[in-house]
Amino acid sequence: MKDNLIHWNVDPEIFWITDSFPLKYYGLFWITGLMLAYYIVQRIYKKEGVPLEDLEQLTTYIFLGAILGARLGHCFFYEFDYYASHLIEILLPIREVNGSYTFTGFQGLASHGGTLGVFIAILYYCRKTKTNLLWILDRVAISAGVTAAFIRLGNLMNSEIYGKPTDGSWGFVFERDDMIPRHPTQLYEAIPYLFIFGLLFFIYRSKKIENRNGLFVGTFFILLFSVRFVVEFFKENQVAFEDTMTLNMGQWLSLPFILLGLLLVFWKNNPLAKMTGRTSP
Repeated sequence: MKDNLIHWNVDPEIFWITDSFPLKYYGLFWITGLMLAYYIVQRIYKKEGVPLEDLEQLTTYIFLGAILGARLGHCFFYEFDYYASHLIEILLPIREVNGSYTFTGFQGLASHGGTLGVFIAILYYCRKTKTNLLWILDRVAISAGVTAAFIRLGNLMNSEIYGKPTDGSWGFVFERDDMIPRHPTQLYEAIPYLFIFGLLFFIYRSKKIENRNGLFVGTFFILLFSVRFVVEFFKENQVAFEDTMTLNMGQWLSLPFILLGLLLVFWKNNPLAKMTGRTSP
């Protein structure tokens, strides 16, 4: 085994708040990513003279949409057979072990489901407030790469969603699972996601690039889910049924978002551009 490999053995639990409730890195990174995204969008709202009260209401919708969408996405896309007979475990942080329920936290959140949940939540918000859907999606998309990156860093702290074995000197040995050097696919995603944020923020600030509804969210979908599609080739499949698939579940679920992004960027008169009301709050 190469001496310069990174041996990863981080305890995912920072400390125990109570005897049955730990503070975990994953949850901390989730919240940190959301708070940073909120701060970025807050600055955008201030710059454009939009009342911050509108953002506070929108944030509540997005938070609930992200959590519910990510949880339902995992349960239905990856472990449907199990959760179909354990419905109570879908929305409660418990797991049946030896005939009794144990607090486990939510073990299983799918980014595709979270993205869809956020989209539905924003759509509902826009219909309620008569705000243009793409205007809101664009502002949220600018900051979304930060949240996505922190979620993947949370996966790294959990020693989960790692890659296939590698002979490269950059391999991580996830000692909590095995002693095999593996692709650190969490970083393969997190680092490009931060670059995507930087690019979208640059486009937003640039005066030389056409600023129109749908440009930012469309670019976000194309870039982020293209990264996700490629990185999946280096990942271990999350569930057994993916072993028989040419493309795994993550790749199949990425394709619709890439196509939607292309539609938003290149079809200026697409139907979404006219949804839910005026151009801006």
